[in-house]
Amino acid sequence: MPKPYPKEFREDVVRVARSREAGVTLAQVAKDFGIHEMTLNKWLRKADAAESGPAGVSAAQDSELRALKRRNRLLEQENEVLRRAAAYLSQANLPGMMFPLVRELAGKDARVRVPVSVACRVLKLCRAQYYRWLAAPVTASELVWAHRANALFDAHRDNPAFGYRYLHEEAADAGVGMSARTAWRICSANAWWSIFGKKRSARPRSGPPVHDDRLAVEDEAGRVTHDFTTATAPNQVWLTDITEHWTDEGKLYLCAIKDACSGRIVGYSIDSRMTSNLAVTALNSAVARRGADGVGVAGCIVHSDRGSQFRSRKFVHRLGRHQLVGSMGRVGACGDNAAMESFFALLQKNVLNQRRWDTREQLRIAIVTWIERTYHRRRRQDRLGRLTPIEYETTMTTPADQAA
Repeated sequence: MPKPYPKEFREDVVRVARSREAGVTLAQVAKDFGIHEMTLNKWLRKADAAESGPAGVSAAQDSELRALKRRNRLLEQENEVLRRAAAYLSQANLPGMMFPLVRELAGKDARVRVPVSVACRVLKLCRAQYYRWLAAPVTASELVWAHRANALFDAHRDNPAFGYRYLHEEAADAGVGMSARTAWRICSANAWWSIFGKKRSARPRSGPPVHDDRLAVEDEAGRVTHDFTTATAPNQVWLTDITEHWTDEGKLYLCAIKDACSGRIVGYSIDSRMTSNLAVTALNSAVARRGADGVGVAGCIVHSDRGSQFRSRKFVHRLGRHQLVGSMGRVGACGDNAAMESFFALLQKNVLNQRRWDTREQLRIAIVTWIERTYHRRRRQDRLGRLTPIEYETTMTTPADQAA
């Protein structure tokens, strides 16, 4: 039994079908997306049924009402936290002693009981630290750390030109001994640096790769290049990356997965936030759609850059679950994923830069329509023998199916 199409893919097809131009039939839309017309009609009926609710209230209105009630309750809790915090701070309590206020707000005797998660979020406190404090308000190690920090601070206040090594010696002379490494940790956490030291850069660095670069080829001169033509069949090498574009509502992010053999976009995900879930959803979509086509994906190489979305534990776990092999290029080397960058360049020229986009919904429909209708089924490529990606995969899979 074939696997169902991904939910995001079905929703995109319904959006395109509903916003189709005059003269475009449902049969044409179904043909553009490679599905049957009856399947598209079934998806439209399900979408209409989901949006309608009992007693003349649509599902969207009912969902909006519940969301407004939750928002109202949350605002009442946040106002209570701010009111109590203002009174608490007026008593000259230290900011580090805000945990008792969180405990009082979450207690049964509170006028408006506020969950710990809401109180910590409003007060910008860490829930894990609160629960550790609740179990042991003051530990022996915290007392030792505080005494050491006070000694280092006194030395730094008296001699701002001293670095952590000199501060370590001054604290030892004052009777508070510690290792040089501990002194460095305390000074680093509190930004107690010498006034003559170098300014610490706050620019983040790219993290280490979680996979080897399995597409790198080194020539005789020792230069590293990437050959994306080694894939001789579908599902041998997948390329993935993330692009973004502005709308009047804000940015819209697209994570696409491209088959290096046929150039087909086997999976994609579109969202207003660039998180690890964006890459995970695109990978799940690719696996589900390839599974629906009856093609195996185990052993396929998934090549990407060193973005945090592709180095996340969720994405790495999903690769292992689907028996896929990860691959990563170098930092700041766009050529390591040039085949994927070329697709994004086409998307930029043909869709993103064509006009000013008012809403994310308009841009989303335009992207999906161009990928499924134009790029997959109408745009011929020289490297494929002037065939489209769908035609090229059809010519490759048909003889194998006949032989089977």
